[in-house]
Amino acid sequence: MEFASDNASGAAPEIIEAVSRINAGYAPSYGADPAMERVRGLIRETFEAPDAAVYLVATGTTANALSLACLCPPWGAVYAHAEAHVEMDECGAPEFYIGGGKIVRIGGRDGKLAPADLRRAIEKTPQGFVHSVQRGALTLTNTTEAGTVYTPAEIVALTAVAKEYHLPTHLDGARFANAVVATGATPAEMTWKAGIDILSFGGTKNGCLGVEAVVIFDPAKAWEFELRRKRGGHLFSKHRYLSAQMEAYLTDGLWLKLAQTANDRAAALEQAVLAVPGARLMHPREANILFAYLPRSTHRRAMEAGAHYYLWPFDQSIEGPGDQALSARFVASWCTTEAEIEAFTKLIRG
Repeated sequence: MEFASDNASGAAPEIIEAVSRINAGYAPSYGADPAMERVRGLIRETFEAPDAAVYLVATGTTANALSLACLCPPWGAVYAHAEAHVEMDECGAPEFYIGGGKIVRIGGRDGKLAPADLRRAIEKTPQGFVHSVQRGALTLTNTTEAGTVYTPAEIVALTAVAKEYHLPTHLDGARFANAVVATGATPAEMTWKAGIDILSFGGTKNGCLGVEAVVIFDPAKAWEFELRRKRGGHLFSKHRYLSAQMEAYLTDGLWLKLAQTANDRAAALEQAVLAVPGARLMHPREANILFAYLPRSTHRRAMEAGAHYYLWPFDQSIEGPGDQALSARFVASWCTTEAEIEAFTKLIRG
């Protein structure tokens, strides 16, 4: 019963098989492998973006940090939700790669920014004042860190505000597949058609070994990204192993099938949790992440029986009054099984 993180899951068999196949023989290095050319074609077709520049890196932190460095100057502000991954979980990597930029935290219900709050934050950034950072870029996260999802209309509303102030927009899509499945929108509708300039397209959390694509919808930024990737030490020599993962991920809609499974299992988990007396959600569950309150006694029984997930925030303890509600995060992955959900359901229902 593993619900701690989709990072903890293994890789899908199709991904492993693809890496094994590409291991035979020799291939050009540093992204010149034939598989990478096929990946470019697959991503351009998937996103209806024939001119998009496509690059692969191994981690989401790299994808986000290098992307933002291409959009924001060293003296610029990156506007982000206060609990965005780029702010909370990347050890200052975006600011480091930007060369001194500042992330401006903006509050928002259920992990999402509101256009009015974004506008207010932008307006509060003095312009032409040498002692202040200047307006730089906007970054959004979809699926959000709260497990909610931006619809295309919501993205359009936010990017429209950014464009009023001539700000480019980055999308952190570590769980982009889950957001696409949840909304039923096309990848294009969730990105460039909604005003996104650069996408970090995640694979690692959704069944890959370790690969993320950076999709740059403005080809003018491509060369800068190439230089930043190399200078930052993230250009793989044996690049074909990244290419093989992403090619398999995109072939025959595997990325969507894996995400659909994760979302479906999270929905079943939500039903199980809400059947417990006193349980309630912290945020709406819209993808594969569930935040909920359960009695401490329920958490204790589940964890002692081997269920693995995180109390959220981490500073809570299962020791104490049994009837006190504790908040927790549960994450379903592409390989979460119905049997795991059933076993967990029996546990928490006593």
